[in-house]
Amino acid sequence: MSGVRVHRTVSLDGTQVVGRVHGLGPPLVLVHGAPHDGDVAWEGLVPLLADRFTCFLPSVRGRGLSEDSPDHSPPRLQEDVTAFVESIEEPVVLVGWSAGVVWALAAAAEGAPVVAVAGYEPTIIPVMRGDDAVRRDAMYRELAEAAAAGRLADAARVFHRFVGTDRELAALDADYYERCAPSMPALLRAGRDAAPYRGPVATDPEQLARVTVPVLLLRGEQTRLGTFYSDTVRHVADHVADPHVRPPLSGLGHWGPLLEPEPLAAELAAFADSVVR
Repeated sequence: MSGVRVHRTVSLDGTQVVGRVHGLGPPLVLVHGAPHDGDVAWEGLVPLLADRFTCFLPSVRGRGLSEDSPDHSPPRLQEDVTAFVESIEEPVVLVGWSAGVVWALAAAAEGAPVVAVAGYEPTIIPVMRGDDAVRRDAMYRELAEAAAAGRLADAARVFHRFVGTDRELAALDADYYERCAPSMPALLRAGRDAAPYRGPVATDPEQLARVTVPVLLLRGEQTRLGTFYSDTVRHVADHVADPHVRPPLSGLGHWGPLLEPEPLAAELAAFADSVVR
């Protein structure tokens, strides 16, 4: 792997968005999900891709090397990713995980120079069914209490328990939760700013219809919220122009990109090779 670089740009409202860059080759922009920054999310996957691709790892506002801002509403987070992609000044393959899939789809819908999007387990809250939604609300209350008490690593554990299987949780060590801890305040602000927002979002059918590039959709066979993620994959596939839905990846749960990245890396590399000419 070549030396690590840093790429910087400025989002639409003036917030600086920053990501480390690994490797050489066609550009992949990997977009983290809710509990991570760009570095923590992809630490298992990047070593498997950086010998063939230039891997850009942006963090949205309030996380990693990026600046913070009072506004973490859906449009601002989407603009962070779109601005980062546009600043690379060449066509990219966008890879998203969980909430990051939504931000990646937004960039493609806005006409950023994206040749394809790949998403692992897109998190689309309006699709969530009753029991999971009730559990999610309870999780956020517990997470907020831990964060208010300054127990940010415990807040990260609360979030991971909501989505993770027992096997996955046993594999995530204490140091991992400490590295997730700095992202917890931004996670909470994003949730609070999303609640009153009533404008268009990237996963509205009308917005997804604007995504004309190929979209690879992946999920894990052993994901705890299996019904939810099968529903979200179907929702995206039903509305984008060129969906590519793969069978669930054997043995993987939601935290597969961290714990068992090899099958995901193989899927992403094959997909990127197929769309990058």
